[in-house]
Amino acid sequence: MFSRLRSDIQCILERDPAARTRWEVLTCYPGLHALVLHRRAHWCWTHGFKWLGRFISHLARWFTGIEIHPGAQIAGCVFIDHGMGVVIGETAEIGSGCTIYHGVTLGGTSLYKGAKRHPTLGKNVVVGAGAQVLGGFTVGDGARIGSNAVVVKPVPDGATAVGNPARIIQAGADVKREEAASQMGFSAYGVTQSDDPLSQALRGLIDNASGQEYQISLLWQAIEKLSNLPAAEPHRNCVPKDAALEENFEADKLNQLIGK
Repeated sequence: MFSRLRSDIQCILERDPAARTRWEVLTCYPGLHALVLHRRAHWCWTHGFKWLGRFISHLARWFTGIEIHPGAQIAGCVFIDHGMGVVIGETAEIGSGCTIYHGVTLGGTSLYKGAKRHPTLGKNVVVGAGAQVLGGFTVGDGARIGSNAVVVKPVPDGATAVGNPARIIQAGADVKREEAASQMGFSAYGVTQSDDPLSQALRGLIDNASGQEYQISLLWQAIEKLSNLPAAEPHRNCVPKDAALEENFEADKLNQLIGK
């Protein structure tokens, strides 16, 4: 019991820069208190003391503002940050290393008793403030749920879900977009992390510009190869000196488009 508590305290110290001492975490972090009480409630629930489990869960909700059904399965090293308004349903499962912020709901969409109604979070999942994850599906290891997202379908490992209803953004697509954005002189996600119209326009602009520049560079390379063939001797000078044979993004043009 005490080793589990020590590991919970340590994971909070590692993930929250505001946490200064173990004593502060032990006495002032409602997320930790809710998890400690949930383990007692879960033990009662699984050993046939259903009412007692629900009553401990009710007390924990009253003291911490975090409602966890005693039937929920929560692994170690889970960090509920701030925690006010968090609701975790009966058949929810949370893997180790997950971080859950305030206002999160791990809820169900089915009314059938005994069915898997609530989501399963893999390892090291981050669920942003106000997010609603609804249904008996799985959120893969290392996935990210954006703030205020409404997720109603599975999220693959390492992917990000944002918006309402949530859109799934694959990690590979994020990396490619960020590489293209860095060539333009700025980071798309440095402008805004929210899923607002401006961020959508910027992401679309980056993807479109990257594809166009790549295709243009391929065309010029093909023309250059053709002009170097013996049969194309009269047309050897058909490739302009200023032809862009490689991708070349200009940050100033992009900044003008977004009004900077």
